[in-house]
Amino acid sequence: MASTPDAKKNTWLLDHAKDVHSQCGEDGIIGKALEMLPERDNWCVEFGAWDGRHMSNTCHLIEDQDYNAVFIEGNPAKVEVLKKNFGHNPKVHPMCRFVGWEGDQKLDKILAETAIPKNFDFLSIDIDGNDWHVWNAVEAYRPKLVIVEFNPTMSNELDYVQPPEFSTQIGCSLKALEILGKKKGYELICVTAWNGIFVDAKYYEAFGITDNRCETLRLETDKVTHMFSGYDGRIRMTGYQKLPWINMPILEKAIQVIPSFLQNYPDQMGPIRRNLLGLCRAIAKWRK
Repeated sequence: MASTPDAKKNTWLLDHAKDVHSQCGEDGIIGKALEMLPERDNWCVEFGAWDGRHMSNTCHLIEDQDYNAVFIEGNPAKVEVLKKNFGHNPKVHPMCRFVGWEGDQKLDKILAETAIPKNFDFLSIDIDGNDWHVWNAVEAYRPKLVIVEFNPTMSNELDYVQPPEFSTQIGCSLKALEILGKKKGYELICVTAWNGIFVDAKYYEAFGITDNRCETLRLETDKVTHMFSGYDGRIRMTGYQKLPWINMPILEKAIQVIPSFLQNYPDQMGPIRRNLLGLCRAIAKWRK
């Protein structure tokens, strides 16, 4: 469907997409969003930070706009690379920590060990799983701009958050982040292929966005697989039909609930097949 003029106006930040170190144009979008703020303190935070350069949302700010930064990474080997890459810069503060949602692992507790202002400019959250829970737990600090990763295989309508477990890596939907953002007083202003970008609601009007629903701002949904059932009980798929990180196709024949010889509209079945279908229902109920 072609974009209307109003839709184009709402997604205007995407026109500034540019990668220096980021993955999907975030460097340019973040830079422009920060320009729109009436006040800045030139501090940013990123975790998991990796080596501080690879697909980083903050490295461009540090190297080209003289930002102070707190880099948080849980892998000790990567932290050593962080220190090697930025050891010459006294404005960069690498920390070897796991960021969580309770106790000493909360971002509030970790940042309290630094000199960062309470309402610093920019926070980047990308930990491939518990991103929603970590942002939800931030209370003592109020970054002006926040970017959070979502799972791009989830549709815009889906409100899903993975269980708060370090051993689980599912992530959350963009819709779940949109709802959380509003609860915390943030508004969605831009969506890239993998990330939602939010601004403190008191700055939202400056962006001139009249419709910031995720359905409006998210233009890339090419990683979403849609599944539906026909009247015959056969499950069908459209869309991506792949496991993007595993690089394998999702086979329609492998996800069927009932065998092919029972896939028919029930009113058109004879008594034998109807009895077999009843047996399938009983087995499914028992397994549940």
